[in-house]
Amino acid sequence: MAKRFIVIGSILGLLSIAFGAFGAHALESRLSESAMETYHTGVEYQMYHAIALVLAGILATHASIDERRIRLSGIFFIIGVVLFSGSLYAVSLLGISTFGIVAPFGGFSMMLGWLFLALAARKIAKNQ
Repeated sequence: MAKRFIVIGSILGLLSIAFGAFGAHALESRLSESAMETYHTGVEYQMYHAIALVLAGILATHASIDERRIRLSGIFFIIGVVLFSGSLYAVSLLGISTFGIVAPFGGFSMMLGWLFLALAARKIAKNQ
């Protein structure tokens, strides 16, 4: 699971840079200011959680950690990016505001990811 998280996190980071560049160069003149802000928020949170996923993968390489919590952390980060950033991309690019209903579920998934990462890190600290 550790290698998968590092690979997926790296790909999400790469895509975040690509989406950010696409937004800055191709979309800025085509989308409203509000839509650009929404798009940018999706890119920003995708990058934060790409880094978090790589971190979860690195932590998972330590044998003394709670593997279940790390696994849940990474899974929730991935779900969060898909739901949160994906819905913001859909809202900003397609103009279909009903996709915005999905964003809070993605945000909650991201929060769960951080919670499980904190719990796993706490266990690491106790073991040292």
